Amino acid sequence: MTSLLGLDFENLSTEAALAMLAARPPEAPFSYLVTPNADHLVRLAREPGRYGPLYRDAAWRLLDSRVVARLARVLGLEAPPVVPGSDLTALLFGRVIDPGDRIAVLGGSVHTVTALRTRYGLTALLHHEPPMGFDADAAALEAAIAFVEQARARFTFLAVGSPRQEIVARAVAQRGRAIGTGLCIGASLLFLSGEERRAPRLVQRAGLEWAWRMVQDPKRLARRYLVEDPALFALLWRERSRRRGR
Repeated sequence: MTSLLGLDFENLSTEAALAMLAARPPEAPFSYLVTPNADHLVRLAREPGRYGPLYRDAAWRLLDSRVVARLARVLGLEAPPVVPGSDLTALLFGRVIDPGDRIAVLGGSVHTVTALRTRYGLTALLHHEPPMGFDADAAALEAAIAFVEQARARFTFLAVGSPRQEIVARAVAQRGRAIGTGLCIGASLLFLSGEERRAPRLVQRAGLEWAWRMVQDPKRLARRYLVEDPALFALLWRERSRRRGR
């Protein structure tokens, strides 16, 4: 484990994480994986009591931000391996999931699920699309949790955005009625369905995928990336100062 900004991250490469998930029995008690990025970490620092349990109760935490990792190293902090949730999702569908595996998707549209079913030949793909703001509606939230429990899926992809996906995953894990592995993966399925285009590999490696996404959806993402997420610099600097002051 590598500790950074209040979370213990797995020291796993993308391939090691993929192998770990592939080896997990489909009937194992439900556990979930989170992939915090810069936005998640800033939110966590601002409201640790609200968001901390969502991430700490996950079975696995993988860092999904090259920017965070590079800034941490520049400041002399140890950073865990970066495992983008979108990469992990694509590899699971491409190399691990069999056509007959029972797969559940919470979120996304009928178009998204149809595209996944067609592209990968999936014959047991279950889908539930909760309404907007479902996490503030007790009945809608219960329906989302019950869907995951009743799906009995090998892999459940929670694609309803953060922190809603983590809220559902934690509730499912706490109730102890579900099986399989849950993955909180945000917009990852939209790249596989072709609804959104992911940044070219060179842009990703340069740590500029955030800029690519902002240009494609400035109304939704400009404030997040240009106003809120720069707080990350101060958070990492404080962590550096705290560790040196021990």
